[in-house]
Amino acid sequence: MFSKSRINEPGPKAEVEKPKTPETPMSKPSMDFTPTAPKGKAGASVLSSDLTVVGNLRTTGDIQVEGTVEGDIRAHLLTVGESATIRGEVVADDIVVNGRVIGRVRGLKVRLTSTARVEGDIIHKTIAIESGAHFEGSVQRQEDPLANGRTPGGAVRLDTPVPATDAE
Repeated sequence: MFSKSRINEPGPKAEVEKPKTPETPMSKPSMDFTPTAPKGKAGASVLSSDLTVVGNLRTTGDIQVEGTVEGDIRAHLLTVGESATIRGEVVADDIVVNGRVIGRVRGLKVRLTSTARVEGDIIHKTIAIESGAHFEGSVQRQEDPLANGRTPGGAVRLDTPVPATDAE
């Protein structure tokens, strides 16, 4: 009914002959290169905490800022580190602010963590503000906040009381 297969049984091992390399002290190193990241999928560009950039940054990729940027930033995903300060407008699909931004913030998804300090207007499609975040400015929802740089009227200032209206 069942028979023992010889496929999985150990048999005599065949020696695999390794190619011989001349053992000279000045042998030429191999120029073979295997990338560690998949093609077209690089990690975020990181601006370290001791770096100050004066000028605008623009990429279709991701940026993580730990230092200081004096200029506008446009990216796919922007992460502002706790030690970072940005003075200028930031525009990205996704924005996570852990540090300080002085200027307008425009993004499809904007998240201010508990360590965030934002002084400027926020134009967003969705927003999350954690408890402890400091924000001075106006916040406005737009269907496409990346479309233009102008803030139409009707923005709500969060640092001033909103007057009650009579709907009668």
